[in-house]
Amino acid sequence: MDHVEDAVRETMAEVGTVLFVPWALDDLDAYTSTVRQRLERMELAVSGIHEHADPIAAVNEAEALFIGGGNTFRLLFRLYGAGVMPAIRARVTDGMPYMGSSAGSNMACATIMTTNDMPIVYPPSFDALQLVSFQINPHYLDADPDSTHKGETREDRIREYHEMNDTPVVGLREGAWLRVVGDEVRLEGHRGALILRRGQPAEEFEPGARLDFLLA
Repeated sequence: MDHVEDAVRETMAEVGTVLFVPWALDDLDAYTSTVRQRLERMELAVSGIHEHADPIAAVNEAEALFIGGGNTFRLLFRLYGAGVMPAIRARVTDGMPYMGSSAGSNMACATIMTTNDMPIVYPPSFDALQLVSFQINPHYLDADPDSTHKGETREDRIREYHEMNDTPVVGLREGAWLRVVGDEVRLEGHRGALILRRGQPAEEFEPGARLDFLLA
């Protein structure tokens, strides 16, 4: 998390304890411990949602929420199973800071249809938290002209998504992130992003770009 430390500190400036959701991985305690050690270096305490007897109450009482990466299907399966999705949506809508990495950023979208993960478990629905009205493809990889790979590129797969869906997709390269505050969306980080829309050429955006149009 070194490359996002300044952004995390700014986002969590008024927060003392972060509620961490480790459900995308199997070893919940080990994952939470790793995140706890890193965030403590930013003067942030960490509480794992699985450490609470009532996860819904934990969300309702949280100062901020961080959903970590791993398998998106397992994460969504567990979020549904714990019944916490309405509470998370309500709290974030009311202004609670939300931070997601990888699968956790997929959760902020309307659906998980643009994840890169294998469906190792079947969630009740592909509908996610619906915190933003666009889709994210984390870890976006550009096609390598020298690669011996004969399958579809990441852009090909997103184009297939757009054969069936209209929602814009932000291909977030490693080192890039999105900051959403109210009606403002800003691309930040050390690398740019590719935005793909149905029936339109892909557009490149560099760090610092305003992407408010994604919420239209």
